[in-house]
Amino acid sequence: MKKLVVVLLILVSVSSFAQNEAKRVNQYNLENKTAIQGYDPVGYFNQGKAVKGKKEISVSYQGVVYLFSSAENKNAFLKNPLKYEPQYGGWCAYAMGSAGEKVEINPETFKITDGKLYLFYNAYFNNTLKSWNKDENNLKSQADTNWKKIYK
Repeated sequence: MKKLVVVLLILVSVSSFAQNEAKRVNQYNLENKTAIQGYDPVGYFNQGKAVKGKKEISVSYQGVVYLFSSAENKNAFLKNPLKYEPQYGGWCAYAMGSAGEKVEINPETFKITDGKLYLFYNAYFNNTLKSWNKDENNLKSQADTNWKKIYK
């Protein structure tokens, strides 16, 4: 009987993990399951700029592939992925806050606030980081709420 309970718990856990992984892949801003258009998430923090990652230095975290510019950055990510993952699944933070929409980003337009990475749309004379900065507290609060609704 105990073995049956253990087997059932394992099956439920595996099924739950697979569903969570599928949800992330469906809701996150990915290109071929790769986040941030191949930019290194740790680079934003350690180098203070957007740095392209390398395919040969990558890791899949809960179904999402991240590329890194160095083995050191990859190791830092593996120690604490939540510290480095972009907010709102890598979608534009401003669009998430202002309209609850998933809008593409320019990976070179970003901001780190309170130790979190926020990415923004920046094309055709529309840099949404500038709009975000004008009302960051309200937009962040609304973006948090909107992302929770999207990522149920």
